[in-house]
Amino acid sequence: MTLKVMPYRCSMSFTDLVGVFAAAVTPLKSDDTVDSEGIPALLDFLARRGCHGALLLGTTGEGPSFAPEERIAVMRIATQVRQSYPDFRLLAGTGTSSLTETLALTRAAFDLGMDGVVVLPPYYYRKVTDDGLFTWFAQVLRQAVPEGGALFGYHIPSATGVPFSLDLLSCLKESFPTRFAGIKDSSGDAEFARQLGERFGRDLLVLTGNDRLFSLALENQASGCITAMANVISPLLRGVWDAYQKGQITSSIQQQLNVARDVMERYPPAPPLLKALLTNVYGLPAWAVRPPLVPISPVNLQQAAQELAEVV
Repeated sequence: MTLKVMPYRCSMSFTDLVGVFAAAVTPLKSDDTVDSEGIPALLDFLARRGCHGALLLGTTGEGPSFAPEERIAVMRIATQVRQSYPDFRLLAGTGTSSLTETLALTRAAFDLGMDGVVVLPPYYYRKVTDDGLFTWFAQVLRQAVPEGGALFGYHIPSATGVPFSLDLLSCLKESFPTRFAGIKDSSGDAEFARQLGERFGRDLLVLTGNDRLFSLALENQASGCITAMANVISPLLRGVWDAYQKGQITSSIQQQLNVARDVMERYPPAPPLLKALLTNVYGLPAWAVRPPLVPISPVNLQQAAQELAEVV
């Protein structure tokens, strides 16, 4: 089979799934179990600081480290945020290497009331073709995503080794206009961000995963962002978003975002750093990370907190 790329003409949109989304950390107790009280507390914190929504169980949320039943529990608990913030949007990471498991998690996400899902490509076999990826995603879209449900492809080739091509995106959107919403672009590739805007305009929702590219992505018709740094600097991201909606210049706030992103990238990986900053700077509970991740060292935490304080 060869992908038949049609001229792009779809006008279907998912207008509520725009703005600033946090790639939320997953609160864990010291015994490595999910903190059922911490999840609503974190989402309340994010909502109060300007986030339009959150992605649960993505890379920053350590999604691949959780069993399916744990992921479902996190999703179920997360819906409590709507008691105080009914318009807060919830996305869930449901992609795995297993098609069967991805189908089950995706169905569960929509059954639990998630607004959409963010799905990694099957990442074990890295030499797959667009034809194979289209077949895999078509099964997920047909069997697990309801009419009007939103599925975003998760483009993070540095982690998966399996990129989304523009042609694959075009075919998925053309074939499933009421189910395939768009892409979370965590490639960090400015040229790819430009190509997405040129190829699709606003017909494909593009949520950038890189704070450093937020203004550029918006200038190229992206619909918002889903970033790890939104856990701690969402007011800056919201400042860029609000300014752009008003036609104002975003360069000064974007420069702050760039510096903040540099801080995060100096102290990888992100989950231990962000959890520690949420405690150290904002007074949230001290949440553990799941192995193979380990807590950030006190020295690095102190240094990162000082560097971030100079930005925000």
